[in-house]
Amino acid sequence: MHFTTLLCLTAALARLGLANRWYTLEDDYSSNNFFSMFNFQTENDPTGGYVNFVNQGTAQSAGLISVEGSGQVRIGVDSTNIASGRGRSSVRLESKKTYTQGLVVLSLAHMPGGICGTWPAFWMFGPNWPGSGEIDIIEGVNDASTNSMTGHTTAGCQATFPASAFTGAKLSADCDTNVNGNQGCSTADTDTRSYGAGFNAQGGGVYAMEWTSYYIQVFFWPAGYAPGDVFSASPEPWNWGKPAFLLQGGCDIDAHFANHQITFDNTFCGSWAGSAWGGSCAAQHGGSCNAFVQNNPGAFADSYWLVNSLQVFSMQGSFKRDEMEAEMAKREAEAEAQPEAAFGFQAPPRNVTAEEGWTARRRRHLGAHIRGVTN
Repeated sequence: MHFTTLLCLTAALARLGLANRWYTLEDDYSSNNFFSMFNFQTENDPTGGYVNFVNQGTAQSAGLISVEGSGQVRIGVDSTNIASGRGRSSVRLESKKTYTQGLVVLSLAHMPGGICGTWPAFWMFGPNWPGSGEIDIIEGVNDASTNSMTGHTTAGCQATFPASAFTGAKLSADCDTNVNGNQGCSTADTDTRSYGAGFNAQGGGVYAMEWTSYYIQVFFWPAGYAPGDVFSASPEPWNWGKPAFLLQGGCDIDAHFANHQITFDNTFCGSWAGSAWGGSCAAQHGGSCNAFVQNNPGAFADSYWLVNSLQVFSMQGSFKRDEMEAEMAKREAEAEAQPEAAFGFQAPPRNVTAEEGWTARRRRHLGAHIRGVTN
């Protein structure tokens, strides 16, 4: 399937009057029920991180989680005590509900990235990893300045669409966890406002991940640049311009992705942040990643998520895959003959700065995100 075909389909849906009924709100993770919709995982970090994931009661009493007076949800780490035992106390949340396809919209005022020793992520994964796939929406390590978006699967899934179809910098195309040290099909955002210090300095931003039978794509907008309908009852992603990340072509999405839990975590060191310590962080702080995380609690005062909103939308039942396929086939010739501009395609304003992409050796090891597996 070609990128112009995708654009043509979404434009056609709008013309047919189907677009405004395509997505409806399924779950609102509002501040009133946010923590009750997640499980607090307390097992050892499967990525080998120097972290002590705590339960809800401990997190509340230690001030690691809270609902602010503004209604924002705060998810932080221990920034007061010298760490011991398993490591620095933190929180890992996994949604009680699972999802297959849909639209996930996350608005953040602050994220924990860009700090040496940290490895935060907002991601989704299914059972029997990697059999049901993994989608990393926000991820980075240490003092990284741009976001990394990745798909992880079993063999046979590749993101083969050309770079012109999305705004990020493709690092690798093969999603197979057995290839390239489990780098996955990975794309680095080129906007320094997408992650860490740059993200926080401009007041946060919005991430949206759309997952269909045909593609998985991730959008990012800095605070103030998100399309108005992102926060409506019926978002219209076909009007949002190019995504930052696109997994399409060379992959049967339905065969590789299913039943995902939404996950927030902030671990330390481990198989990626720890192995990448030898760069700028070692030059600044010396020693090892674990030693720095253990003995410098104040360094992690800004290592927290501040969630404005998290919503999940589902495709309306009256609009099925066979209808999408019929419309796709009908418009194929037209799509191939027309440029992107014919569909009103326009990327949002961006302050794009070229950044060095993360390499395969910085990616997590093969066992990452599998509970109980050590590296």
